[in-house]
Amino acid sequence: MSDDLEPITPREAIQMYLDARRDDTTENTREGQLYRLRAFATWCDEEGIENLNELSGRDLYAYRIWRREGNYSDHDEELAPTTLRGDLATLRSFLRFCGDIDAVPQAFFDRVPLPSVNGHEVSDTTLDPERAESILDYLGEYEYASRTHVIFLLLWHTGCRVGALRALDVGDLDLEGDRPNADGPGIHFVHRPDAGTPLKNKSKSQRWNSVSEYVARVLEAYIDDRRIPVLDEYGRDPLITTEHGRMARTTLRTTLYRVTRPCWLGKECPHDEDPETCEYQRTERMSKCPSARSPHDVRSGRLTYYRLNETDRGAVSDRMDASNEILDKHYDRRSERQKAEQRRNLLPDT
Repeated sequence: MSDDLEPITPREAIQMYLDARRDDTTENTREGQLYRLRAFATWCDEEGIENLNELSGRDLYAYRIWRREGNYSDHDEELAPTTLRGDLATLRSFLRFCGDIDAVPQAFFDRVPLPSVNGHEVSDTTLDPERAESILDYLGEYEYASRTHVIFLLLWHTGCRVGALRALDVGDLDLEGDRPNADGPGIHFVHRPDAGTPLKNKSKSQRWNSVSEYVARVLEAYIDDRRIPVLDEYGRDPLITTEHGRMARTTLRTTLYRVTRPCWLGKECPHDEDPETCEYQRTERMSKCPSARSPHDVRSGRLTYYRLNETDRGAVSDRMDASNEILDKHYDRRSERQKAEQRRNLLPDT
């Protein structure tokens, strides 16, 4: 941290910025800026950044990923490139102001990564179902019932969002399937905004998801032998834990980036990188690997799997907590040829 910088919290700096813009912007413009900067302040809260002097270029990249994946958003999922670019442009303007008041280095705003806008509103990346199964096979053999195994298994098996996975408590599991009206093991996703774990669509996101006997036994083994037995700051028993309590969203995402890189499975790098010197081996760079996949990509891969197997659309919508329209727009990654072949199987004389 430079000796010339003066400590200030993100929220204090945001208020100063909006006050400074009062003379040259409309109220509607300031309201939009406030919404976008509140997202940044929320991310700072989650990451424990209390002083803007400590902000780094690595933090700016992490924020871009966090925001791109739909956090602090009215959208169901990943932000459109145009929306993300507008959000980051506001952050860039804010950090330029912060340079003027000695909160960050003068040229620091230049380090905000602005995405290009090519007219496509939806990410076209996904986790191929075959890749997902390969990862699960590896975890099941070499890291059975580990935290990584449980994270990937639940994200793939339930198709849930990373926030919903993070929100699970041990008490939300019915691994024996002996609760009233149960017909097998299940997981209860519960909206708890007052205890730090809201769900995406609030109370509408609350649901039971059935799980297989195999998933139930993996969870049972994890809880008995591998889970770190700690409480969170609300006195709850998180399912996915670290020594400090409930696992952070960023750590959950990093887990996905790590295991979806081909080199993690011992496979040859498709990008001609040497694993010994590849920059993507570093934790803070894993998300930049072209083969790394996010929780959003896992969700889209699971939906694609359901579509290819012609699973009932209503059942998929309920299980994944998203409307058919959102699932079709954001998650269905079947190729046009795959769709045509499925229609051939469903239509006569084709």
